[in-house]
Amino acid sequence: MTDLADLPLRAVAAKIAAKEVSPVEVTEACLARAAETEPKLSSFSLLMAESARAEAKAAEAEILAGGYRGELHGIPVGIKELYDVAGTPTTSSSNVRETWVAETDSASVVALREAGAVILGKTHTHEFAYGIVTPRSRNPWGEDHIPGGSSGGSGASVAAGSTYMSMGSDTGGSIRIPAAVCGVVGLKPTFGRCSRAGVTSLAWSLDHVGPLARTVADAAVSLNALQGYDPRDPGSVDVPKEDFTAALGKDVKGMRIGVPKNYYFDRVEPGVDSAVRSAIARLEAEGAILSEVTIPYADQIMAMEFAICLPEASAYHRTMLRESAHLYEEDVRTFLEAGEFVPATTYIQALRVRRLMQAELAKVFEGIDILLAPAVPAAAARAGAEVLDWGNGVEEPLASVYVRLSAPANLTGLPSIATPCGFNEEGLPVAFQAIARPFGEATAIRLCDAWQRMTDFHEQRPPR
Repeated sequence: MTDLADLPLRAVAAKIAAKEVSPVEVTEACLARAAETEPKLSSFSLLMAESARAEAKAAEAEILAGGYRGELHGIPVGIKELYDVAGTPTTSSSNVRETWVAETDSASVVALREAGAVILGKTHTHEFAYGIVTPRSRNPWGEDHIPGGSSGGSGASVAAGSTYMSMGSDTGGSIRIPAAVCGVVGLKPTFGRCSRAGVTSLAWSLDHVGPLARTVADAAVSLNALQGYDPRDPGSVDVPKEDFTAALGKDVKGMRIGVPKNYYFDRVEPGVDSAVRSAIARLEAEGAILSEVTIPYADQIMAMEFAICLPEASAYHRTMLRESAHLYEEDVRTFLEAGEFVPATTYIQALRVRRLMQAELAKVFEGIDILLAPAVPAAAARAGAEVLDWGNGVEEPLASVYVRLSAPANLTGLPSIATPCGFNEEGLPVAFQAIARPFGEATAIRLCDAWQRMTDFHEQRPPR
């Protein structure tokens, strides 16, 4: 039965639709996998076995009665600990909110329930999503390595096979970073595509929500359910809904791929560089058209990210920090205290430069369909590490390492998909990211799905 836990979401959905397996069997397979892997990985903050079994039985009865809702019906999914799930704690993996219980479902959970998904549990985040380590969880590809962050529990649960899809959030890369280092797919939609209502904020103008899944096709199915305008989210954009599965099964012939000649390949591990460049060459051999592009305002990217993120996060936490500073983890408290000292003029200037970067990138996209680059500069770091040693006496804090290449898509709000493209010399996953123009998710899905039909990196499973 646990073999079901190793299949992609769409493959299991097809079996459920054909009544070859029931949602009850599928849910039990995921619970069995969680029982096997959780003692090592701790990807879940709350495993909701009893309610998941009840939801699976209800889905089974509805499907048997002819009420099949679609590919998410009866599929067990994980929900990042930032998301409200009615009747359960939304602790944000923090002692600050240890007793806070949600009264209603977040918009994403409502959408998933309407699609018939089974909520298997809540997955750990780095405290309040303010970090790239997720220290309570581990990476299925190496238990002494981090699963990335802040959606580390979501990345680990999908890679381990205890969920078919798990929700993440992405402020500086927190969907794509764990996806990249855990060997799964992470889809950050365009800013405003999916509602953030009922999700604990880190930095409101940078926050995105989206899925982590085994395949690009699975992420496309998930995005179909999650998209939609929501007036409760001030960043929500009213655009027509799309069927993102329509972008699947196509080739890359004639697609114009922009390859950055600055920034994205600066200071990356050799294994990452070679895997991503090999992927680009393979895509060109399949008919894609390559052109070198320059990333505008590259020297300002990290300054912009932190000048915006720090004060926005500190504003959100202002009251809680004054009342419960001792309950925060030291790294998060330090960031929040630092944000109090960012001048308003610095924040406003960062917003202005961001606008300039968005305008210049729009010009870049006039000549390309997609931007292809490494998702993160390095494979998963060892747990407990604070810096990455680049050699020759050069060290870089982990937060800078892992946010550096993902931050541009947060600053600009552009959709980006992290997709496995190889392994480094230690056998740890490596990924590229495909970045599209605003609301161009279908283009990124087309390319990344075509890549996965050419290769089998996404089919590899971590050792158990």
